[in-house]
Amino acid sequence: MNAPTTTFVRDLEAGLPRLPTGATLGRMTGFRTLFYKESLRFWKVGYQTVGAPILTAVLYLLIFSHVLEEHVKVYGHVSYTAFLIPGLVMMSMLQNSFANSTSSLIQSKISGNLVFVLLTPLSHRELFSAYVLASMVRGLVVGTGVLLVTLWFAVPDFSYPLWIVVFALLATCVLGTLGLIAGVWAEKFDQVAAFQNFLIMPATFLSGVFYSVHSLPPFWQAVSRVNPFFYMIDGFRYGFFGASDVSPWTSLAVVGTTCVVLVAAALRLLSSGYKTRH
Repeated sequence: MNAPTTTFVRDLEAGLPRLPTGATLGRMTGFRTLFYKESLRFWKVGYQTVGAPILTAVLYLLIFSHVLEEHVKVYGHVSYTAFLIPGLVMMSMLQNSFANSTSSLIQSKISGNLVFVLLTPLSHRELFSAYVLASMVRGLVVGTGVLLVTLWFAVPDFSYPLWIVVFALLATCVLGTLGLIAGVWAEKFDQVAAFQNFLIMPATFLSGVFYSVHSLPPFWQAVSRVNPFFYMIDGFRYGFFGASDVSPWTSLAVVGTTCVVLVAAALRLLSSGYKTRH
């Protein structure tokens, strides 16, 4: 090899990124890398993905508590402001868990960089886990932020902390998985917006966030009981007050079953390559 060629090769090698060492590869697997990337994606714009939902929840609390605090008592002893806090926390977790996975997938589809994720030797289970766990992290971070800020207005009892944790994890998993399914199915932002506006938002607002279902007419009580979001919020609220509209075990069974069904459906979609590899 002559001198000019040798110089060119050295310059080319100097410009290439260094490959990770064996120790680095052991620490940063494909799953961990994708999970880190998805978590960093929302955290880099935290003012929008975390700060904005917290502000929205506080505004809901200020408006509804100011109007209804003196007129509504729930479970016989719980003030309306305290009753409202767990509902707002869960609503924020649900909406943001869904938004994280669905927005990531649809943006990757439209920009064309999803192919770089699919080319990696990641199994469909690893893809699912990375997207859904990152969505759960975002939902839990936002929910924790809403809870900490709203504690300034009223302090719930925290009667059964384990129930709080269980329903928070299950609910964020359900919505993160549902967001993944929506992101795989959708081909443009309009479809994602329709999914969120006509399914997620109505199901959230009609799930007992702002009221006890016992205050509704019989027909709307029946409608609420076929809404899985109602059981997420009711079971979560039971962890705070030790009281709920239905048995927490019923809520756990409904939410757990919903989670299993959606996880199975999402794994099936990813393994088949539906609208991703074809």
